[in-house]
Amino acid sequence: MIIILVEVGVKDGGSAQVRDAVARMEGATRKEPGCITYAFSTDVSSPNTIRVTEQWNSLDDIKAHMASPHMAQFQKDVMSLQPTSLSVKAYEAKEIEMPR
Repeated sequence: MIIILVEVGVKDGGSAQVRDAVARMEGATRKEPGCITYAFSTDVSSPNTIRVTEQWNSLDDIKAHMASPHMAQFQKDVMSLQPTSLSVKAYEAKEIEMPR
């Protein structure tokens, strides 16, 4: 499993526009083959920080996602807001059972 963590910092007032862009993309992304989870949130203590958490079956699934029309539109929408910061990190992970 591949986990992607994205953090976007925006100027005051920009978080609503980023949330709108993510919301438009969220439905299409969740229907993609290999998408396990796609969720976004606004940081409670820093409302100008948007986080996207993704889980994918494989790197090939992510490559297909990155080439999708809705991803291209999302990148255009977010970059037009001139983010103050942008971090994208990917991790290969294995699911383990947590002790109860």
